[in-house]
Amino acid sequence: MTRRVVTGSGSGMANAESYGAGRTARVACVFASLAALLVIALVANLCVGTVNVPVGQIVPILMGRGAGETAYQVIWNIRLPRLCAAAILGGALGLAGLLLQTLFANPIAGPYTLGISSGAKLAVAVVMVLILGDTQAMSSWMSLGAAFCGSLGAMAAVLAVSRRVRSASTLVIVGVMIGYVCSAATDVLITFASDANIANLRNWSLGSFSGVNTRQVALMAAVVLVASLVTFALSKPLGAYQLGESYAESMGVNVRSFRRTVIVIASVLASCVTAFAGPISFVGVAVPHVARRLLGTSRPQLVVPATFLTGSVVCLGCDLLARMLFSPIEMPVSTLTAIVCAPVVIWVLLERRGRVA
Repeated sequence: MTRRVVTGSGSGMANAESYGAGRTARVACVFASLAALLVIALVANLCVGTVNVPVGQIVPILMGRGAGETAYQVIWNIRLPRLCAAAILGGALGLAGLLLQTLFANPIAGPYTLGISSGAKLAVAVVMVLILGDTQAMSSWMSLGAAFCGSLGAMAAVLAVSRRVRSASTLVIVGVMIGYVCSAATDVLITFASDANIANLRNWSLGSFSGVNTRQVALMAAVVLVASLVTFALSKPLGAYQLGESYAESMGVNVRSFRRTVIVIASVLASCVTAFAGPISFVGVAVPHVARRLLGTSRPQLVVPATFLTGSVVCLGCDLLARMLFSPIEMPVSTLTAIVCAPVVIWVLLERRGRVA
């Protein structure tokens, strides 16, 4: 009897160790693959375009030697800031979607579907058209501040509705309606704007990583870095909150303070994206699900960095396609992200419906 119990226990321990080793190997493989895809996407965005630059010239150009003037200007002034913006803001979109999905316990919550991006867009349009007009150019800080206020306003509206509505699908519908209202108000403002502001708002509202400069990249990198570090620091409370507010409270999480922090961080991330690139659709909804499925776990300690990397890869790939599919005509990057990410959202809805059935 004793011998059989010990043998069974040893077998169980061996199976558990084997399972743990397999899970660790899978996680390591996922992160290595994402890192490799990120490097490939970065190199492709540097090399490919109307002016093709050989891979062998990239390092000398980045070090400031051994290249022609045209290639040097294209890399440093156009492609490098643009790919940095795509990588940084793509990761920010993924994290914002992850935070919102956790906060609302809704698998299709995101900055775009809940109208938060549209609220940020409306606030930027108000400042640009009604406050500044033609008298003053809008600085990066002003754009970021206006977008943050607009994001918080839209978030407050969604939160007010979420207290009365328990259905996840109804909450998303309300978010979409908030987005439509904000977009309609933005269109009204554009009607009364000057020709210069109309052109700027129209191009910006389509979503694009082009036109950013090194100072803007430095600002968005600083903001997203701080917000990302705070998000990672919230990994344990996020994991507890995923199991419900009561469980989180029993684990010592101050739920009210936690919700406020998540709201602020998600608004900062969403507003940073909207301020510098305009509204980018569906990335924030789809990317967290892709990261979870790749890892095979919902642990925030792993999902947070994987979501950031996945968002960066997706936005870099979509931006490259937007530039090259119909070159020299450039498509709005938001169009490509919708084509790539919307099927993932549909898959999530169908899978969830199948589980409920």
